[in-house]
Amino acid sequence: MRPRCVLASVEIVTIGTEILLGHLIDTNAPQIARALADHGVDVFQKHSVGDNAARLEAVLREALERVDGVITTGGLGPTVDDVTKDAVAAAVETTLELHEPSLLAIEARFAALGRPGPVSENNRRQAILPRGCVVLENPNGTAPGFIALRGDGKFVACMPGVPREMKPMLEEKLLPWLVTRYELHDAIYTRTLHTVGISESDVDARIEPLFRTLENPKIAVLAHEYRCDVKIMAKARNRQAAEEAIAPVEAELRTRIGRGIFGVDDQTLQGAIADVLRERKLTIATAESISGGGIADAFVRVPGVSAVFRGAIVAYDNELKSVLLDVDPELIREHGAVSGEVAEGMARGARARLGTSLAIASTGIAGPSGGTAEKPVGLVWLALATERGHVEIKRLTLPGSREDVRRRTITAALNLIWRYLEKEETRPAPATF
Repeated sequence: MRPRCVLASVEIVTIGTEILLGHLIDTNAPQIARALADHGVDVFQKHSVGDNAARLEAVLREALERVDGVITTGGLGPTVDDVTKDAVAAAVETTLELHEPSLLAIEARFAALGRPGPVSENNRRQAILPRGCVVLENPNGTAPGFIALRGDGKFVACMPGVPREMKPMLEEKLLPWLVTRYELHDAIYTRTLHTVGISESDVDARIEPLFRTLENPKIAVLAHEYRCDVKIMAKARNRQAAEEAIAPVEAELRTRIGRGIFGVDDQTLQGAIADVLRERKLTIATAESISGGGIADAFVRVPGVSAVFRGAIVAYDNELKSVLLDVDPELIREHGAVSGEVAEGMARGARARLGTSLAIASTGIAGPSGGTAEKPVGLVWLALATERGHVEIKRLTLPGSREDVRRRTITAALNLIWRYLEKEETRPAPATF
């Protein structure tokens, strides 16, 4: 049969029992997927398979019935559990044979490392490849990669699992082969709209009718903590064509979603807040207990934030809440440090002490101990003292580990600031503090 000339879709298979056991984190599949998207190739599925030839062969056979090609990493080493070549040869219905140039390359690499002479039988096995395959040279290791072609033109491309060997082979060998063979011209371009304070289900309800009508561009929803991203993905010949396709979809999404979109693509929530503060000539400070300076850390990651961010007071100890933030000790005795009243006092104190337009305060119980029936682990109080002289207070009960609670507190605090700025957008700007 004539080789296929269209590459519409592939699947990725990462191979290794250590990946299934969680001993290794698979970083190869995301890198391959991004590279394929840059060349307009859709990835339909990703799989991880242990070092078992029969299971790997079955996965490859099934994948080749769905897509035009499969790209694998791992299982090309010299040990008995490296079974990729056997499974691939079976899946594309060919045999294995010694590839002499690969054997010479292995011998040359060992000689350069001070180990001249015949290589061991194990290393010799690395030069045994599927008959008729396209060999992908590996100057960074001993295991060559290869592309095995089935009779109908579908392929299985195999690369080493070691990232420092896989990445250059992908960029310098496999991608050029794919571009040449399949005349790849398109790429997949993405625009991401970032929202905050809107639930995933709410976003989905607002955009579902549009989602059902689109094929190119496509849209997808990805939820984070208190945030939700809407991705617009367009396949096009160049960026200009992609932007022309994305623009009307983005405009419709903005209409359907409404308020809550804080930025696009690389924009961060703290960066968006800093931009608005700078535009309105406002300043901000933080008063932190449970978040331990995390809100301040988020701000200082933004270039140029010194124009709007004055500083932070981390008052973990109750006495310091009074000494540094002027929180009335009676408030702490009556309501406890984890309370709306104390959060309000912290925010007002920070705004006054640091002379800012706004101040955000956090107090809570991160756990794993310290909670009660009335004040459980995960209870968080936030307070935002504003330039209008009033304070917005928010009570949250956050799930997860100690680090989860602290991380979610930081996001929730930024959300509270953004929502206030967004709400104030149509009002006249008051005089600064």
